[in-house]
Amino acid sequence: MHWVGTWSSAQQLTEPANRPPAPGLSESTLRQVVCVSQGGSRLRVRFSNEYGDAPITLRSARVAASIAGSAIDPSSDRGLTFDGRSSAVVLAGGHLLSDPLDYALPPLARVAVSIAFGKTPEALTGHPGSRTTSYLQLGEAARMDALPSASMTEHWYFLAGIDVLADSSTAAVVTLGDSITDGRGSTTDGCDRWPDALARRLRQNAATSRVAVLNQGIGGNAVLGGGLGPPALQRFRRDVLEPSGVRWVVVLEGVNDIGASRNPSVVGELIDAYRGFIELAHGHDVRVYGAPILPFGGSQYDSAEHEAARQELNRFIRTRGAFDAVIDFDAAVRDPARPAWLLAEYDSGDHLHLNAAGYRAMAAAIDLSLFSK
Repeated sequence: MHWVGTWSSAQQLTEPANRPPAPGLSESTLRQVVCVSQGGSRLRVRFSNEYGDAPITLRSARVAASIAGSAIDPSSDRGLTFDGRSSAVVLAGGHLLSDPLDYALPPLARVAVSIAFGKTPEALTGHPGSRTTSYLQLGEAARMDALPSASMTEHWYFLAGIDVLADSSTAAVVTLGDSITDGRGSTTDGCDRWPDALARRLRQNAATSRVAVLNQGIGGNAVLGGGLGPPALQRFRRDVLEPSGVRWVVVLEGVNDIGASRNPSVVGELIDAYRGFIELAHGHDVRVYGAPILPFGGSQYDSAEHEAARQELNRFIRTRGAFDAVIDFDAAVRDPARPAWLLAEYDSGDHLHLNAAGYRAMAAAIDLSLFSK
């Protein structure tokens, strides 16, 4: 038996526009809903204060099955402990892992994690692109079946991951990327990003039913720098190599580097970064699958120079043999009549991000045998 991540969110410093609504986190209860991939009978929860400028006081933290909205199944509600205590302090810059908890967690379940806070820092660690509603209510309310007076926000805070104890046949794939992997254009509370759709496909296929999916996408993220959140060059070890039980990583990132750059060497720098990812991952027995950059014709990034850079980078990904395999999302979602554009039925409207149908098409294009070896 070993620990395997069943859900994750890549952490970053929360921007001012993504801070929690009133009443704020201090002296309040936050209920956050997540969609796990693998199930199990024993779990542990990861919290992060990586970007905090002061400690976090957790007065209590609980897990339960999410029913709808802020409501939980009270029969499933269980308290987490930390070194045997129900409360804990997470130091500035620190992380916290709960004690293992006996808990019947079904695969593909929606789980509510409720945290009753004492004091929280001004600088907040979190994940703005949750695509999921969180519920924030003043006071100690972690045990409540629902939070009827809660404020709502589509962000996660301090919640970094959930692991399950599983047998040796269970392993995880990390999806490393930007807003396309993070799910911009998907349905709020729909759990229909492409990694979610992949998790369902893997579960339904007997040979891959024990593969978990960890979404490590960050909206606006870049590989080299200049985007939102820590660039992939900085976060690769944290988000790919440190989670439990990782055996594969799918790299779909670089569009923001290309779209924001006037540097003719950007493609070469991205290729160097990819080679570095591959070397690091192979050193930890992790297989690396590359994905060509998706079309962005008609978007804010559209230009002849940027399209030429995309094509050059995609030729490297497809033909140079650096990656262990290639997952060609580009071929799956582009318009055959206009290959530099997304197919209209998959376009969220900004010609860069996909809608839920597009994300399903991405997941459907993946050869599941890549995860049965």
